[in-house]
Amino acid sequence: MIRIKTVFLLCLFSIFLLCACSSGSNNWSESPKIVAGTSKLTGKIINADQLNKDSIIINLKVLYPITGEIMHFETLADSTGYFSFDFDVETDTAIVSLSSNVVPDKVLKVKAINGTTSHIEFSYIDSEIKRISIQPEMNKADMNLSHRLLVTMAEYRADRSHKSYYNQSPDEFLKLGKLVVSERTELFLEKETALSEEFRQLLRKELSLFIYSAHVFDYEQAMKLNYRNATRKDDVESVVFNKIDRSYYRFLKDFDLNDPQYLQAFSFPEFQGAILNNEVLAIPKIEEQDIPTWMTAVKAILADPLGFDKGPYYDVLAANAYGRQLNEEHKPLSETQKRNIEQYWKEGEIAKILLRKNKAVEEKIKVKSPTIINDISSVNKEQVMDTILAKYRDKVVLVDFWATWCSPCLVGIKQFESTKADYHNKDVVFVYLTNGSSPKKLWNEKIKTIGGEQYYLTEEQWMYVMNQFGFEAIPSYLLYNKNSVLTNKFTSFPGIIQLKDMIDKELK
Repeated sequence: MIRIKTVFLLCLFSIFLLCACSSGSNNWSESPKIVAGTSKLTGKIINADQLNKDSIIINLKVLYPITGEIMHFETLADSTGYFSFDFDVETDTAIVSLSSNVVPDKVLKVKAINGTTSHIEFSYIDSEIKRISIQPEMNKADMNLSHRLLVTMAEYRADRSHKSYYNQSPDEFLKLGKLVVSERTELFLEKETALSEEFRQLLRKELSLFIYSAHVFDYEQAMKLNYRNATRKDDVESVVFNKIDRSYYRFLKDFDLNDPQYLQAFSFPEFQGAILNNEVLAIPKIEEQDIPTWMTAVKAILADPLGFDKGPYYDVLAANAYGRQLNEEHKPLSETQKRNIEQYWKEGEIAKILLRKNKAVEEKIKVKSPTIINDISSVNKEQVMDTILAKYRDKVVLVDFWATWCSPCLVGIKQFESTKADYHNKDVVFVYLTNGSSPKKLWNEKIKTIGGEQYYLTEEQWMYVMNQFGFEAIPSYLLYNKNSVLTNKFTSFPGIIQLKDMIDKELK
């Protein structure tokens, strides 16, 4: 959930990468290794009889570092507390996040092994996860402390809001990035002696990548934020900040980005996306170029900032470039792209992963609702909702208040994407409202993949409707029955299962 008054501050903080082969091979010498595999996780909440056992929703997050995304899965535990997930993996050993709606902020990290079933049992005692047992065995501190520790380090704020960096050199700002990572590592990570060395290294990578993607990578945004904090002025658009060039990104040399452990960092897809979309680096889209030609152009840009021009990182970057097309544009691979992938990676694991993902995108497109843009900018603010609902008489209507900069909004849309396809050709309409805080060009791009009925409200319309329903944050939602009667309103994405239950109830 993001409060409107702090949108740009919070959206700024929402990370990075890893490995593959310079010659298109998959000869990984260390684990995790890239593999187009599957895994299974079963489990049991052993005190389920003391809980509301009919509505325990188990949440699973799985990182896909090659296609560049994080997928969310949900399932209901049965009356005994038992649950099960079957899912794809892209590495031989993946670190997944497991939680439930019993205490949503308590998250376990679990190793999912390709071709293997992991089984976990645990209890909730005084809002904490206790009595954990797991097969294959894992360090319990790794499982129970990792997420909490990372959140603590990410949210920690030393009092530097008054310090001015916007009028200093980019070099001074880069020094701050190093200082912040070092400071938080010493304050928190080094004190957790129960962690294994493996997870200590992973958390150090997660923290570093988070800090650099959230605070350092987008230099101009960071300077604007610092200007506002340091001066308490709102004239930031009139201020001229230092300009940076590609040499600014030499901080990437501080990371050993050929280290395969980055493939287990949940911050990987976001930072990789920042690399591929960065205007200063200006990495070309891969489109239908053959991979060696594209790779040559990319190495000319990145070899100096990264400090190397060989290694598995470049193959993952190429795979992520295709992943961006598949995930962000929902555009299947062309026959030329498939041929390029097969010629470069042959029957390797990256080729299998990309072609598997492409097949899933092709299936989704078959049931995806078209994107319909509705212009009601001339409608009086008081009549906005009546005008919208009049178009969808005798339909169940879900209204989603969102924005292109709102990470929780986009996560909710992504999570519900597959389930939304279940309502294809049914009496349900998905309506999406945003306003001028979403740049029009970016909005036009985003809605192509979202589909549904899209509305771009004026600022006056937006504020009126938000106030009309008492919303202070987004994402927020309205659910109307077939008689255009409001039956539910809520803020924050409630989860796949709960939202589906709400809609299904209105369809009966």
